[in-house]
Amino acid sequence: MSLEVERFFSEQSPLSQQVALFRPRAQQREMALAVAEAIHDNAMLVVEAGTGTGKTFAYLVPALLAGGKVIISTGTKNLQDQLFQKDLPMVRDALKAPVSVALLKGRANYVCHYHLARTESDGMFKTREDIRHLGKIKNYAKVSGSGDKSGLADVPENAPIWMQVTSTRDNCLGQECPSHKDCFVLKARTEAMKADIVVVNHHLFFADVMLRDEGVAELLPACNTVIFDEAHQLPETASMFFGETLSTTLLLDLARDTRIEAAVSAKDFAPLPKACDNLDKAARDLRLVFKKEGRFPASATDNFKEWPEALKTLGDKLVQLNSMLEKQAERSEGLENCWQRSQALAHQLKQWQDGDIPDKVRWLEVFHHSLQLNTTPLSIADIFEKQIVGSARAWIFTSATLAVKQNFSHYQSEMGLLNARTACWDSPFDYSTQALLYVPQNLPEPNTEGYTEAVVHATIPILEASKGRAFMLFTSLRAMQKAYDILQAEFDRRGWKYPLMLQGEGSRNDLLTRFREHGNAVLLGSQSFWEGVDVRGEALSLVMIDKLPFAPPDDPVLAARIALISSQGRNAFMEYQLPRAIINLKQGAGRLIRDESDRGVLMICDPRLITKHYGKRIWQSLPPMKRTRDEAEVISFFLQPSQDT
Repeated sequence: MSLEVERFFSEQSPLSQQVALFRPRAQQREMALAVAEAIHDNAMLVVEAGTGTGKTFAYLVPALLAGGKVIISTGTKNLQDQLFQKDLPMVRDALKAPVSVALLKGRANYVCHYHLARTESDGMFKTREDIRHLGKIKNYAKVSGSGDKSGLADVPENAPIWMQVTSTRDNCLGQECPSHKDCFVLKARTEAMKADIVVVNHHLFFADVMLRDEGVAELLPACNTVIFDEAHQLPETASMFFGETLSTTLLLDLARDTRIEAAVSAKDFAPLPKACDNLDKAARDLRLVFKKEGRFPASATDNFKEWPEALKTLGDKLVQLNSMLEKQAERSEGLENCWQRSQALAHQLKQWQDGDIPDKVRWLEVFHHSLQLNTTPLSIADIFEKQIVGSARAWIFTSATLAVKQNFSHYQSEMGLLNARTACWDSPFDYSTQALLYVPQNLPEPNTEGYTEAVVHATIPILEASKGRAFMLFTSLRAMQKAYDILQAEFDRRGWKYPLMLQGEGSRNDLLTRFREHGNAVLLGSQSFWEGVDVRGEALSLVMIDKLPFAPPDDPVLAARIALISSQGRNAFMEYQLPRAIINLKQGAGRLIRDESDRGVLMICDPRLITKHYGKRIWQSLPPMKRTRDEAEVISFFLQPSQDT
């Protein structure tokens, strides 16, 4: 297969007919050969390939040439759609490979005929928009082949009505459903079973590995190769699914679904709707114990005197509903399903209440309208290793950001991949001429008051030189909002006409479209814009990062993992916190240079990059840009003409 792979990354590559800008790159060819070898040997391979390597083609070509069944898991549904709709067909056509491809998403992405009909007959809508959207979804379900909600552009993906017309693992009736034969989820799974290449996302993959619910588990036995793209996201995703989560949203959903089912199948049993109302109120009251949003260890509940009573009341109301459902369950499949759910949720709640579990941390996350009770493993390495060791298939993990100075030990130990092969290829871009790394002088320490103001004022002259065209990335929403307020006043005072945009003022895709169209905008973002964002050309010429992205040390999961590592006599900062911060920083920095003709400045405001002993390790992990602390040199860089003009 190596010769075939070589041919597809040569000057005469068939890819050049399919891809207008295709040109041979040594890094891409070498990565493709490493992937081909790992597939041939059924080996584990961890690969970092810098921006511009073309890693998607580098794993697709050998995967398609090798034959057999392949599962490709991506970081987001957007990337999933791009792979399925664009990249895979392009490579398949170039290779003239007779392979079939399927897209498999979580069940919440597909219209459910049963819940669509139930919602329509229930007639309980919060807004006129819900009614209008329901009509469009109903018409779409009649003509759509897939039922995938991304195919209905007229109804936003975050519209509340979707929750009522899609199924969850809990409220799906399975083979008891009257619409079982027409089920879009089953259709997608059937197509995935038949296909040679199946595209999923990380959430779906891990949900299925643990819950055996989404169809991936059925695919794995016949699968020859599993490829994780954007593999730097796996530790976070795996931690979520290898633990347990009970949310007030699940309890509210149970109350709503029971109410709907009772109205159809148990009209003569008046206590049931009342029990639903009681559970609904208890779940909402539990959320209202907390005045602010955030992540807290379970021990933090000791500070809230209302908590014990609110939690006990919730448990009591759930048990009462469970008892009533047991008596009514035989009246319909829907009520039977609600009874099964109420039993499972009651068991979960009791487990969380029973106290700490060895090797796991209990914690809460408070959102605007909901509360989650979480139990998360302190380490996922052993759990994940058990999932993959002993299987006669290849496992490929790839991303632009997995290593620290080309060392993968942090990622390997976190994911249980100690025996994996590793390989690292730098970006083919010429960072020494295309980019400049700027660390301003005289900024205060990041934890001091007035730090965000100092960051903004240091950025103002650089924004003037760059003529807008900037991303300003922040490690917290609070700092982002504060900087936005200062910049608004400063833009007004100076009479600047650069469009000023803020994360949250629309969907990410909408903001990016507007950013590109303006050509001179300044966009302020937090975590959403640190990765998975691709703006090529002069529209993005400056990326400012306010702080090194260390996770907050009081985060309950991080704090518990630090305590565990420290108790073993190891250095948690150097082994765990620093590598994670470096990988996150590399993601943010990767927004700047996206093309061979791009040019720009990466401005990192955090003085710890210079003053701390670990600072050198950080900037040595970044692409090899020229470095400066001189504001005048940055302004001069923007005055220089770009290479292609």
